[in-house]
Amino acid sequence: MNNANTVPVIKDLVLIGGGHSHLSVIKYFAMHPVPGLRLTLITRDLHTPYSGMLPGYIAGHYSYDEAHIDLRPLAQFAKARIYHAEVDDINLEKKQILCKGRPPISYDLASINIGSKPGTLHIPGADKYTLPVKPIDHFLTQWEELLETVVNSVDKNFHLAIVGGGAGGVEMALATQFHLHQLLAENNKNNDFLKVDLYCDSEVILPTHNKQVRKRFTRFFKQRNINIHSSHRIEEVQHNQLVDSNKQKYPADAVLWVTNASAPTWLAKTGLAVDDKGFIAVNDCLQSTSHGDVFAAGDIAAVINHPREKSGVFAVRQGPPLARNLERAVQNQALKKFTPQKNFLGLISTGDKYAIASRSNWSLEGAWLWKVKDWIDRRFMDSFNVLPEMPEEDSPHFNKAMADKQTLHEISAIAMRCGGCGAKVGSTVLSRVVNRLQPITRDDVVIGLADPDDAAVTEVPAGKLVVQSVDYFRSFIDDPYIFGQIAANHALSDIFAMGAEAQSAMAIATIPYGIENQIEDQLFQTMSGALDVLNASNTALVGGHSSEGVELSFGLSVTGLADHEQVMRKSGMQAGDILIITKALGTGTLFAADMRLKAKGRWIDAALKSMLLSNQAAGFCVHRHGATACTDVTGFGLLGHLVEMTRSSGKSVELNLNSLPILDGALEMIETGIFSSLQEQNVRLRRAIKDPGGSNGKKQREHKHFPLLFDPQTSGGLLAAIPAENAEACLLELKELGYPVSIIIGAVTNDTESVESVTLITD
Repeated sequence: MNNANTVPVIKDLVLIGGGHSHLSVIKYFAMHPVPGLRLTLITRDLHTPYSGMLPGYIAGHYSYDEAHIDLRPLAQFAKARIYHAEVDDINLEKKQILCKGRPPISYDLASINIGSKPGTLHIPGADKYTLPVKPIDHFLTQWEELLETVVNSVDKNFHLAIVGGGAGGVEMALATQFHLHQLLAENNKNNDFLKVDLYCDSEVILPTHNKQVRKRFTRFFKQRNINIHSSHRIEEVQHNQLVDSNKQKYPADAVLWVTNASAPTWLAKTGLAVDDKGFIAVNDCLQSTSHGDVFAAGDIAAVINHPREKSGVFAVRQGPPLARNLERAVQNQALKKFTPQKNFLGLISTGDKYAIASRSNWSLEGAWLWKVKDWIDRRFMDSFNVLPEMPEEDSPHFNKAMADKQTLHEISAIAMRCGGCGAKVGSTVLSRVVNRLQPITRDDVVIGLADPDDAAVTEVPAGKLVVQSVDYFRSFIDDPYIFGQIAANHALSDIFAMGAEAQSAMAIATIPYGIENQIEDQLFQTMSGALDVLNASNTALVGGHSSEGVELSFGLSVTGLADHEQVMRKSGMQAGDILIITKALGTGTLFAADMRLKAKGRWIDAALKSMLLSNQAAGFCVHRHGATACTDVTGFGLLGHLVEMTRSSGKSVELNLNSLPILDGALEMIETGIFSSLQEQNVRLRRAIKDPGGSNGKKQREHKHFPLLFDPQTSGGLLAAIPAENAEACLLELKELGYPVSIIIGAVTNDTESVESVTLITD
């Protein structure tokens, strides 16, 4: 992420959806940055499937990564924030975008490119019994399940139905059959039992294409034994069968729904002007006809003066003019009209690396056309997946045309920011943020956040011990809400690792310099994330301190309570204890790779989900099962924290390298030589490993998991020593509590010759 804020944010451009048009917008602003403009991408999917390669992916010609564009490195390339969320409303009056489960996101300009979905709502049973091809990511998940079902269904005929006679339905029928036949052959199974039928309500397939194209595809369908049921309008979908308008029933063990597109219903409820089908009405500049600060492109947009069918080709072509008009809009310049083409060359695949060309009234076919299509598609994908190195820029200055007089006045004051207490966030901003937060209340908090006093006051019940910890670090992601959640989890983990109950917390926040509303929004987003975690753990936010600086940093000072006999320490390990870890390793190398645009979005998403998992339930669980020692695995890495336990306990341990749980992508990044900046210091602890320089030590050093012993973790899991007789029950309960990767990684030994050492094994 680009953490340092060298130019104050003047305007927020928020892109809703990672569709084909927005790919061009993100790439454009990466190559033509506008100083003072903050770009934010809100996307439900971190990997955007390319519609042009979807049939090839279904047919088995492309891998997942070849057919998808990874939005995370692309967004980072453009220095854009990426929020993994799904938009379900827009408050046009307040200029806020609403996503379930997180605070509203403010915008100055918004652009919508969320695609469409098949129009199934009016067909009884369609939502329950079909596999809609859009949204594509949902379809691909069910597609893998369908493959397995077909392979295991050889006892009787399996009827696969495709509903929709356009190019999408035709390609899907051919690609699906081709892949299934290949899969059945690989499993030495006959494919005669697979019956494929295509249903369409038009008189012919491909009604928007010319007669030659239809004739060619009709020939292919006949050769492949795919039945075409034209003029068959499906009016109901039942379990294992379709019902047409004549009440005729047809067998269908699986139904792929590839009909005309429809728009999500929430768009019309926002107040945006929409056409009669619910799509956003836009003018020739791709600007909403009702709200000038909202733009739209792709399937979700209806260009009123130039109606076109829904196609990925049009979405791709709208990208560059949309980007240029957004650039003009943020700088208060006149927009330029865009006229979409009427005709385009369509290359429609037949499933087996063969394609048919369609344009106006002519058509061609051949394997060479598939090669042309493949070349075009791969070139398009490489333009977004293979990103060039961007040179370091001199300190840029924002365009004054972006700002009004009040904003210009605030910006001039930023250069004169004071230090000391003069660097604090203003009381007005702070008060507004605090008033918007809703921390939980506790009876043992006497004076807290709601009281105008100089310090918080809490009660300590008789017989309780006070447990205290503090954590604070710079942001490593561009989503302040998620960062606030992770920082809170990280800070609370020390309390939970000691078996204590968290009582209260005080926040420490550094917010990047900016104009007042930007500071308020970022502080509120960060605090909202932290408060979600604090409230969930029954921890009262009782105060804190905020200041301005060059980058977002955040942390918490946490106070907990514990009974004398409840406190778990690092120093209690006993010979024969079993070592259990509750989370996978690898966050250090993954986020180092993320900074270099090398990590895949899905890897980072999985790592964030791990970081967002609280250690509270795990701490209480290991305590219930008699943990003799416990710690949380954080900055010093697994080995560093294990060494702390061995030294304070005066014991040695055996650690099984093969058993270490590893986050997806971490090994790949380690193999490419990408490590956290703290890795080098952590490696110095290798002297605690028994026989580090001997022949056995060499074998262990060459193990693929060895470097991850030193990988620093953020909001890592718990490492606990459990009596052997309790270990399996503890492990079972941990998994039931939502810690799926919990695993036994070693044991405390009776080694008296090498006390306080770690022996690595690979058994």
